[in-house]
Amino acid sequence: MSALAAAQRDAASADGWIRLASLRATVQRVVEMVGLDTVIPCYPTLRQALTS
Repeated sequence: MSALAAAQRDAASADGWIRLASLRATVQRVVEMVGLDTVIPCYPTLRQALTS
């Protein structure tokens, strides 16, 4: 989780972005529990992640 947060910081500083898509329910719960979903947007499908 900390590696994803660091990657998000690095991407944002380079005017890039990271989005998570199609997470399994258990992974989605962990992402939400640690608050990573407030830092990295999560989408139900890859298409939604790429077009948002």
